[in-house]
Amino acid sequence: MMDRIKEVDAAVKAAKAAFPEWSGFSQEQRSQVLNKLADLIEANLEEFVRAESKDQGKTIAFAQAVDIPRSAFNFRFFASASRHHTTECSQMDHVGCLNFTVRCPVGVAGLISPWNLPLYLLTWKIAPALAAGNTVVAKPSEMTSVTAWMMCKLMNQAGVPPGVVNIVFGTGPKAGDALVGHPDVPLVSFTGSTATAQRITERAAPYCKKLSLELGGKNPAIVFADADLDQCIPTTVRSSFSNQGEICLCTSRIYVERKIYPEFLDKFVAAAKKWKAGDPCDSSNSMGALISKEHLDKVRGFVALAKSEGGVVHCGEGLDKLDLPEKNKCGYFMPATVITGVCDSSRVMQEEIFGPVVCVSPFDTEEEALTKGNGVRFGLAAAVWSRDVGKVHRVARQLQAGIVWTNCWLVRDLNLPFGGMKSSGIGREGAKDSYYFFTEVKSVTIKH
Repeated sequence: MMDRIKEVDAAVKAAKAAFPEWSGFSQEQRSQVLNKLADLIEANLEEFVRAESKDQGKTIAFAQAVDIPRSAFNFRFFASASRHHTTECSQMDHVGCLNFTVRCPVGVAGLISPWNLPLYLLTWKIAPALAAGNTVVAKPSEMTSVTAWMMCKLMNQAGVPPGVVNIVFGTGPKAGDALVGHPDVPLVSFTGSTATAQRITERAAPYCKKLSLELGGKNPAIVFADADLDQCIPTTVRSSFSNQGEICLCTSRIYVERKIYPEFLDKFVAAAKKWKAGDPCDSSNSMGALISKEHLDKVRGFVALAKSEGGVVHCGEGLDKLDLPEKNKCGYFMPATVITGVCDSSRVMQEEIFGPVVCVSPFDTEEEALTKGNGVRFGLAAAVWSRDVGKVHRVARQLQAGIVWTNCWLVRDLNLPFGGMKSSGIGREGAKDSYYFFTEVKSVTIKH
């Protein structure tokens, strides 16, 4: 325990010492470094892809299409966005004063990222922090830290001065706690569970630290009778089971208007059965392995709970046998699982499962769909399926979610705010929002 505290303290001291130089770089100089980091990740893309898949369990195809390209793009995006921010100015001619604002980097940023999208979400924090002129101490998940270590080896090549980026390895209760509670870390950005966020809030409170908390979700998809099922079915299968369902934005509750409920369920189950789990290196598989045995047991436990409460499993866990190669037979694989007949008050419908499990339920009216969609403590994302433009606008406005997709899923403009309502987080991330978080605003008045 003491060794981890010493390591974190050494990293914070290095970051604090490097802050004057890095914050003194021009915006153009910092952008050049970030673009160079992106170049280097892309130059080593296949190596990063293989490492991310092996470390996390996701398919090679997903890491190749999503994780690593997005990691590089995060650096490019904030390298560009940081050069286009403007500040405010106002005149008070009657008293001969000019008012304007300036934004300054905060100092040492503490960044804690999760295990589901390891490099993707780590760079989503490091890039805006560096672009704004901060130095960082980052802690990746102890379960998936390989690509963070690999990225460290590229820092010198990219021109990152010593001490500007520091990666500490260890568990949340040890390394994470030491980082969050360090008096010389004035702001913390965290992505992970709501329970951990509560602990972070408590540790940060005595220092009045700035906090950005991107937390869990229990995301609904609401499918109205006029939905285009040819688009809705494959997209909702993808939104439910991508990355083994280990994405905070994944759909876990599907509410379908009763008029089309039987048709939807039949087609959805048929499509889910084709969403195969298996060897991550096999391009014919849509899902790899879950992160750990403990997590697999947890996800299976929710399926068992649903069955004990009268739920019906239509495919997946307990029904569909996995056809795994010998080398993968002891892996933490689970088939895409679809459940019906679970009441809204059940833990299965209320708690984040974070695995390849989705529950489908019917509804009769728009008001009922909204009540069901909003009936959890989370409020991260939602999807609405309808051809009725008025209905889409009306429902999107009333859903308690930080992100609402209509007739699509995971279409992201990084300029726009990202984050959740209720227990899904505090603050937003994105071009402008991340810039505001990683800087302090100062108002200056000059009298003529």
